[in-house]
Amino acid sequence: MAKRLIPCLNRILVEKIVPPSKTTAGILLPAKTCKLNSGKIVAVGPGARDRDGKLIPVSLKEGDTVLLPEYGGTEVKLDEKEYHLYRDEDILGTLHE
Repeated sequence: MAKRLIPCLNRILVEKIVPPSKTTAGILLPAKTCKLNSGKIVAVGPGARDRDGKLIPVSLKEGDTVLLPEYGGTEVKLDEKEYHLYRDEDILGTLHE
């Protein structure tokens, strides 16, 4: 049975991207060269409310690739996969190709 987690308020569920440890030719890469802390957004909460009760939507959407802080977030394990929950304001930026 597959579980689906929908974050509350302004939280974002992220699956961290594990950089490759070797190239397609089989050359091993040192761990320091591929240390970009990024992830792909799996689910997004509806947003937080301000003092007047108006909904402030989350600025990101599912499928975005984002730059994550080095520390923080809450680790969540679903169906043997590891995810992290972050607040919208904790995300450092989005990555585009």
